[in-house]
Amino acid sequence: MNHLIARSGLLDDFFKDVAPGFYVKPLHGDSLPAQIKVDVKETPAAFTVLAELPGVPKEDIHVTVEGNVVTLRAEVKQEDRKTEGEKVLRNERYYGALTRSFQMPADIDDTASKAKFDHGVLQLTLPKKVAVAGQRLTIE
Repeated sequence: MNHLIARSGLLDDFFKDVAPGFYVKPLHGDSLPAQIKVDVKETPAAFTVLAELPGVPKEDIHVTVEGNVVTLRAEVKQEDRKTEGEKVLRNERYYGALTRSFQMPADIDDTASKAKFDHGVLQLTLPKKVAVAGQRLTIE
């Protein structure tokens, strides 16, 4: 038997009674996500990264590759649209930027890398950089 108070227990009930407006959810649902969620897969030739970016237009997504570090940046904007004949009673929106960087186990060939964005999922195909064999120097 667990004797610990649940996180949504005693204090939540107290605040629901004392300040019921504190628990009103935004009209749009969830707020800005805390982090970009990614799946990373590896084949002998490349890495594949799938990143969830729902509701973000592809123009607001920026991907940079430097050596073996991949950085994803997304600017998130959520706005209300007002139509004629409406009276706005409550208006909520959020703006923000999400950034996530992670290091791959091998250098990436940034010239052959590709990005595709479809239905809120960004797919990166990141080929591994081919290791160049050491060049033998001629001794003079």
